[in-house]
Amino acid sequence: MQPWWRGAVIYQIYPRSFRDSNGDGIGDLAGITEKLDYVQSLGVDAIWISPFFKSPMKDFGYDVADYRAVDPIFGTNEDFDRLLEAAHARDLKIVIDMVMAHTSDQHPWFAESRSSRDNPKADWYVWADPKEDGSPPNNWISTFGGSSWQWDTRRNQYYLHHFLKEQPNLDWHNDEAIAAMLDEARYWLRKGVDGLRLDAISTLVHDAELRDNPPASAEAGRIAVATERGSDFSMQLHIHDRDRPEIMHKFEVLKDMMDEFPGAFTLGEIGEGGAIEAAAKYTNTERGLDTGYTFELTKPAFGRDRLHEVVGHVERIIGRGWKTYAFSNHDVVRAITRWGALPQLGGDRPALAKLLTALITSLRGSSCIYQGEELGLTEAELSFEDIVDPPGIEFWPAYKGRDGCRTPFPWAHDQENAGFGTGKPWLPVPEEHMEMAADLQEKDPDSVLNCFRRFLRWRKEHPALTHGSLELLPEPEPVLGFVRASEEQKILCLFNLSNERAFVSLDNGWTPLEGHGFAADVNGGRLTLPPFGVFFGGAEG
Repeated sequence: MQPWWRGAVIYQIYPRSFRDSNGDGIGDLAGITEKLDYVQSLGVDAIWISPFFKSPMKDFGYDVADYRAVDPIFGTNEDFDRLLEAAHARDLKIVIDMVMAHTSDQHPWFAESRSSRDNPKADWYVWADPKEDGSPPNNWISTFGGSSWQWDTRRNQYYLHHFLKEQPNLDWHNDEAIAAMLDEARYWLRKGVDGLRLDAISTLVHDAELRDNPPASAEAGRIAVATERGSDFSMQLHIHDRDRPEIMHKFEVLKDMMDEFPGAFTLGEIGEGGAIEAAAKYTNTERGLDTGYTFELTKPAFGRDRLHEVVGHVERIIGRGWKTYAFSNHDVVRAITRWGALPQLGGDRPALAKLLTALITSLRGSSCIYQGEELGLTEAELSFEDIVDPPGIEFWPAYKGRDGCRTPFPWAHDQENAGFGTGKPWLPVPEEHMEMAADLQEKDPDSVLNCFRRFLRWRKEHPALTHGSLELLPEPEPVLGFVRASEEQKILCLFNLSNERAFVSLDNGWTPLEGHGFAADVNGGRLTLPPFGVFFGGAEG
């Protein structure tokens, strides 16, 4: 039987920005519960909730101080229990965001670890002595810029942090630390959560010898997200601080724990330059991760040829593994703004949004939809005074941070703060989002929102699109084409990635499928795709 998560559509909720139920300006768990009928109406299979654990919020929840407690700004543990129960009653799975590679520096484990060199948790984090000149033990660079090492005056040693200095890395060479972290995950799995999204999972293990990273070269490639941030992170090949060979053994230990909870799955976030290779390696084994979530399609805008290259590369190497695709998330510029910046994709943004929905959920794999993609939301342009994201403040204006994709969800066009809540929101609601509000789109049968719902309903009726094979076709620019095939059926999928008409010669064996919401003209074996047009053709399996 096919696992539920293979081919699933997962809706990512960034809780700070989804719905504020108590008027304090910050979204919360009760707000998510309040809007579950809306989420269910989308036709998605699961909800991934970004971190809601107790945290100093230096990195907005990805710095966890207590893994078993809901942070008061998001509510209580009882609020989560009610959310979980209400989601399951609507046949929605719940996936939580577990940050297993690092904690907050306010976590009690780290407070004990830094107190001395001989306490019971002294070796739970990555500590190292300085070089003779007092400098850090090696040249590793943080994702957010600068050295990955922070001097600590309590121990007179450096500790490792791959992100902010307030996010010290756990030492996954230490069995006691591993066991403790797995117990934190068990706490939520015992409650009944259906999966773990594993943040920055390739940073789990470091080189025990602390060897220097070599310099990067243009030929070797650079990690695009770091380049966008203007960080020195991209100046190295991160072969000793990330994606270490030893990580596969740690996945076996993690898998043993997950086996205690049949049906639950792991979704690993893999942000490195060779992420497709890492995703294949991590998932192409029974004792690894279930699926890998990577960033190739969240990078700056690109067209049909690059899409063809990425999908083809995945299909060549994924084997028995499983890929999860995403066009947007809480860390990158929204897809409509990014893709719409290309000359051939500019213009009709609602039509582009509809195409992207059909495209990402037709690829072989699972898919993550970031809140607001179903409305076609654009990236918000915020002033420096409104920016709160640490790397945005650090690297402005070369990199403006992640706040532009994290602004509050626009529920109602005619309400204060777009219906997000009654208090002043933690980020402003962009004026242009008011015109895309959910209440307006509800009333328009041809809106991006209703197209999204219609397509996901139709998709569920076609098993080839959820678990069939994928064969790329050699259609030239601007059309991306592939065939999805299962035992029951074959479906031809064609996407016009341009704002002009495109023409395709159709084999007589393909019959246009109806009900998905996209119009195309077939005349004598010649298919005319309108700008941003989509075509699905059927054939017996």
